[in-house]
Amino acid sequence: MGNFSGPPLYALQQVRVSPVLRTPHLDTVLQVRSHQCRAEVPEMLRAYEQAGMMLKEMQRLPEAVQLIEKASMMYLENGTPDTAAIALERAGKLIENVSPEKAVQLYQQAASVFENEERLRQALEMLGKASRLLVRGRRLDEAALSLQKEKSIYKEIENYPTCYKKTIAQVLVHLHRNDYVAAERCVRESYSIPGFNGSEDCAALEQLLEGYDQQDQDQVSEVCNLPLFKYMDNDYAKLGLTLVVPGGGIKKKSPNATQDKTRGPATVGSHADEEEDEYSGGLC
Repeated sequence: MGNFSGPPLYALQQVRVSPVLRTPHLDTVLQVRSHQCRAEVPEMLRAYEQAGMMLKEMQRLPEAVQLIEKASMMYLENGTPDTAAIALERAGKLIENVSPEKAVQLYQQAASVFENEERLRQALEMLGKASRLLVRGRRLDEAALSLQKEKSIYKEIENYPTCYKKTIAQVLVHLHRNDYVAAERCVRESYSIPGFNGSEDCAALEQLLEGYDQQDQDQVSEVCNLPLFKYMDNDYAKLGLTLVVPGGGIKKKSPNATQDKTRGPATVGSHADEEEDEYSGGLC
């Protein structure tokens, strides 16, 4: 990267030449040099990214991410925020398996850049990746906030069915935080989302909260095994399958057991009646 040793672009922008000293030739030189510097900036940025990818091949991932981050900041300064966000996403993918915490930070930064550019769908994609990593790392307080951010943007772009799914994810996160009040409030606030009240998602969540509140593990497990929950993103589906009510919960008596217990005393009573009838006339 020693080839890019010329003066930075911002330095050229500060050059002021007295009108007395200016000549057509000098104007031409300044314009050419300014154009050359502008042309060098993208090359410099590409060099940073290429160096980062070389470090990746050498398994020096933290250093690779550091270079790509620097390139991203320069893309922002150079007025190409979309490219900056893409670079941040690329860095997040590189480091995700090594340092999920760093990947979360990079995805959130990318989301912020996309959101500032009003590219909300791309911002949502980045936020979704961050939320799932936070859940996977059991950073549930942060996951709850990230999911709320996702849900707000989905509501803004009027993608209401996805809002319902994010509400389910939120409730599962809150219940794993042992915060029933927050989970209930989350559902209550979602009634304002068009179509939520009366939806399959709403009914399932109300059943889930009822079972959790009554410490009925059977009801909670039954709800969390519905296709609505099981076919969510894997990280959220796992939350459902591992959800345990406070105190370990109570088990409902199976219908067969209940019938057997009902029949038991009745059978004994019937046998006793038969014996009474047999000797009702005395022994003789």
